[in-house]
Amino acid sequence: MRWKNRPDHSNWGDFGPDDQIGRLNLLTDDCRLAAVAEVKEGRVFCLSLPLDLPGGNLLVPERRPPVRGVEARVQPHHFVNFPMELENPNWDDVSCDDYVTLYTQYSTQWDALSHVGRHFDADGDGKAEAVYYNGYRAGTDIVGLEADGGPAALNLGIEKMAETCVQGRGVLIDLHPDFGSERKLVTLADIERIMEKDDVVVEPGDMLCFHTGYGQALIDMGGNPDPEILHNAFAVLDGRDERLLSFIEDSGISVLICDNFAVEGFPYADRPGETHYHGLPIHQRCLVDLGIHLGEMWYLTPLARYLGENQRSRFLLTAPPLRLPGSFGSPATPVATV
Repeated sequence: MRWKNRPDHSNWGDFGPDDQIGRLNLLTDDCRLAAVAEVKEGRVFCLSLPLDLPGGNLLVPERRPPVRGVEARVQPHHFVNFPMELENPNWDDVSCDDYVTLYTQYSTQWDALSHVGRHFDADGDGKAEAVYYNGYRAGTDIVGLEADGGPAALNLGIEKMAETCVQGRGVLIDLHPDFGSERKLVTLADIERIMEKDDVVVEPGDMLCFHTGYGQALIDMGGNPDPEILHNAFAVLDGRDERLLSFIEDSGISVLICDNFAVEGFPYADRPGETHYHGLPIHQRCLVDLGIHLGEMWYLTPLARYLGENQRSRFLLTAPPLRLPGSFGSPATPVATV
């Protein structure tokens, strides 16, 4: 076994000693059947931003927009409008092919369970080591450039999520009508009030989505984001609200999704006089403790508008990431069916 101690509030081992999908185990066949029953019209919504948004790299300097290119097929002809007769004089086909360099967490994305870890004494030797969900280890399971084939998640890669197909019942809580573009640290008290007003019920296995309007702002900025505005506007979940963390733990949700950057209010204000506290408490509770994948920068505004107009909050959600072995995250093109 990889660990002797597990963190408080964690479910390490509950789905088996070698589990790598966490709360996606709760997305059962019965959950998918219940999700299909939410489809009333057959209408679909694309929940992905264009993957070249937000634009530039001012929001996160280390993440850059996609770079596309093409290779030569028959010199000097590149693989755009390529006349196939150059390879066989009897062919009249014309063809195009390209490649792309993607930063996996630049735009609409899933966080893999290998995305965030923690220093924690999992083996009981009195020394904290860097560990991830279910006790998987930095340097052994999550390796860097120094390892053959690295960097890579040899365990907890995003492909494990993809293999589950990630389909179930989505439930949307719309924060935007209450808070607009105001920068607001949203507590569980705020969420409970909105859930009661909008008659929203969350059940085990549900894929919980929060709409803030941030994704629509990225669309409206057209690839020229204003970091000063975006880092100081729109609702974010308050990861320092212990009641909210308990709700995430106790609700049985399978994943947590938001249309904003980072889901929670990062960076938080410093805690004077305190050391060794979580910089990303929701990431810690979700990714490390409970194995709850996080979706960030989804495009939820048209879906939220439809659901609000029809007094609904539930829908069928299909949202697999790329089956990209070893990756710490992935772009996604989620689909809601209502």
